[in-house]
Amino acid sequence: MSPDPVRLDATPLGEFVSSFAAERHCPTLAWGVVLGDTLAASGAVGDANEHTVYRIASMTKSFSAAATLLLRDEGVLRLDDPIAEHAPELAALDRFDSAPITVRDLLSMTSGLPTDDAWADRHLDLTDDDLDRILREGLVFARPTGNAFEYSNLGYAFLGRVIHRASGRRIQDVISDRLLAPLGMTATTWNRPDHDDWARPKRWLDGHGGPEDGRYVDELEPLGDGVMAAMGGIWTTVADLARWVGWLDDAFPARDDADTWPLSRASRREMQSAQQYIGFRTIAGVREPYSYGYGLVLADDGELGPSVTHAGGLPGYGSNMRWLPGRRVGVIALANSTYAPMLELTARILGLVDEQGVVPPARTPATTEVEAAASRLVALLNGWNDRDAVDLLTSSCVLDDSLGRRAAAAAALIAETGTLSIGSVEATSAAGARLRCGGSAGGDVTISFLLAPRRPPRIQSYTVTLDAST
Repeated sequence: MSPDPVRLDATPLGEFVSSFAAERHCPTLAWGVVLGDTLAASGAVGDANEHTVYRIASMTKSFSAAATLLLRDEGVLRLDDPIAEHAPELAALDRFDSAPITVRDLLSMTSGLPTDDAWADRHLDLTDDDLDRILREGLVFARPTGNAFEYSNLGYAFLGRVIHRASGRRIQDVISDRLLAPLGMTATTWNRPDHDDWARPKRWLDGHGGPEDGRYVDELEPLGDGVMAAMGGIWTTVADLARWVGWLDDAFPARDDADTWPLSRASRREMQSAQQYIGFRTIAGVREPYSYGYGLVLADDGELGPSVTHAGGLPGYGSNMRWLPGRRVGVIALANSTYAPMLELTARILGLVDEQGVVPPARTPATTEVEAAASRLVALLNGWNDRDAVDLLTSSCVLDDSLGRRAAAAAALIAETGTLSIGSVEATSAAGARLRCGGSAGGDVTISFLLAPRRPPRIQSYTVTLDAST
């Protein structure tokens, strides 16, 4: 499933972004649309482009989660390891009436540590000694461990400590060497760029606090690299993030061709699978259920279907990436104003891209087994033979409705529609499909079936529906 970039008209997208940036007070804003593995369209407001560097804040968590799963796959750690097994000092976080905090709890935001954006954003440059002091002084918890979602940046700092102890390397170095370098993300760093093409952090004073308001002011100098980097330290560009989005989305669908990346497609799909329910949020006027995966958020807007996203916000920056898993369409937006609402912007851009007919429908590829079963089932209905039926259908299917009744129903159908031919096979999973069939006498029929779990593949159930207009 690959959308056609030729059909994408970037002009209305750029016009909308310019209007949005003015309304939401973004001095510069860089954006891009990813189709397949390509940055198919990009633009910017102000002195910026797809190569201008921004700090992406909490979007960093997807990189930290990918590094953790990479080490998990290599046997360095397990997701259900109590974190104190790797960093004994973290035993201080465990409480008597909760299970020990695990690596999985940190990844999926179920450690119970409180939401801490306002605090964490001003402490990105904490040192290991600072983290040790915080541990000694004790921590406040918002929820029991493992029971509910609670967004903790500090939890990702502890994840960085676990990775360092388990692997012998800082999580920043694991990400840089094992993920960024192979993906060619050469503009992505942990420190402020040493060149001039980076967006300076700004804040808009909204005009309600006195005569100096209603203007942009400089934010404080960006904090340097530290132990909190695993939660939000990365600096990067729209062009580099297009590689990241395309790579994560390329994990879909599951398939049997070569998988040579350091992190397998299966683990990338695991990152994009719901681990903990968050609740409903309203984004761009659409109320969506949200869940947290590993360093990524899963949503479903009811119009475009499931999406994967993560936002980032820091003093002076706002960012978001959002894509439709397996449909090869994504959007990235980066701005240099404090907590700029880029999640709303990417959702709106994605809607505009869909209005242009660029977004392909959500489809599951049909496997060879499903296609073969589809052909055999239609052939059986066209000319019923009990021997063929026994070979294709499970015994449970025959017990649910006898061969005699099924044969009579097939004969009545074909008498009305004429010989059926398959128009399309729409897979519902790797073990089922919906067939759109046409009859030689003009009848249209929908056939749905489901394969049983045992091999050789046999159909455990099927339904046949004659189109109402027939």
